[in-house]
Amino acid sequence: MFYIQEWIIAFIISMLTALLVTPLIKKLAFYLKAVDKPDNHRKNHEGIKASLGGLAIFIGAAAGFLYLQPEHPQMSAIIIGAVIMLLTGFVDDIFELKPYYKLFGQITAAIVVVSSGLIIEKLTVPFLGTVYLDGWAYVITILWIVGTSNAINLIDGLDGLAAGVSAIGLSSILVMAIMDYRIVVAYLCIMLVGSCIGFLYHNFYPAKIFMGDTGALFLGYAIAIVSMMGLFKNVALFSFIIPIIVIAIPIFDTTLAIIRRIINQQSIATADKQHIHYQLMKMGYSHKTTVLIIYAFSAFFGLLAITFNSSTMQASMITLVIAVIAMQVIAELSGMILQGKQPILGSMRKVFGMHKTNQIK
Repeated sequence: MFYIQEWIIAFIISMLTALLVTPLIKKLAFYLKAVDKPDNHRKNHEGIKASLGGLAIFIGAAAGFLYLQPEHPQMSAIIIGAVIMLLTGFVDDIFELKPYYKLFGQITAAIVVVSSGLIIEKLTVPFLGTVYLDGWAYVITILWIVGTSNAINLIDGLDGLAAGVSAIGLSSILVMAIMDYRIVVAYLCIMLVGSCIGFLYHNFYPAKIFMGDTGALFLGYAIAIVSMMGLFKNVALFSFIIPIIVIAIPIFDTTLAIIRRIINQQSIATADKQHIHYQLMKMGYSHKTTVLIIYAFSAFFGLLAITFNSSTMQASMITLVIAVIAMQVIAELSGMILQGKQPILGSMRKVFGMHKTNQIK
């Protein structure tokens, strides 16, 4: 059964723990020299900022976990994988690991999970029915875990962005877990959301501390795991699309980044300022407004995922079309594709008599 009182207590425990532990983590980060310095290129924040904030998120979630003590056959493997992912980010924040070392840590965490038997066994595909993945299940599961952790990592470019987007995505999964009566998934989501919100007090613009790869990799891993435990197990049509819709912004941004770097003959690990948040700021939006815009889009996609999860096939098709159009609108708004052309937005302006604006603060 769902006990609302337990949820509230676990949420408060996770939130307050993250809130209170973060200042201590900040001191630890400066002691270990795990800091982020402005470079006037991609990092335009003022002054040196502490990193390692992900430790506070992890500790907050762990406190909620100890209170709820959720049980699952693969829980030990999930925890070990989380620690490996956390340590990978922790070491990277201090020593700036080369990309392949970081990837090795991510793959190791994913292998621990799949070796426990927690895998994406099948996908329900429109018009094809259930497709069993067999041996490909292990490969696809590893790609999902590694890809999601990197997607959250890549979107962590503005104060409060990754933590907020993660909290919104996890909240969407929480709602669907309640609808599908998946108690363990709901428990994990509630403690993670609480921890993210507690950390956001220190991380929202202007941030006092960054989550670093410690937090981004851990949160990406956590989102991948809870979606596997809940959404990929759903027997409804299109179930394989639901987790993608939940974190559509990070996945879309990461996909475009990979394509962009391949076209430019760059390493896919090469950093740049072409991500959606930077593009929105180039349009004239302030730092804070840009973050809030992406929050709004993330919440919108979260609602679409919830609708998708409980709809008929016809309604799911409509929801999918809306999701695709929304991604196109985001791409046009940020000038990320089509050399700045805006076919959808242009059509909307003609229909509704709107005028294009270039500077919005």
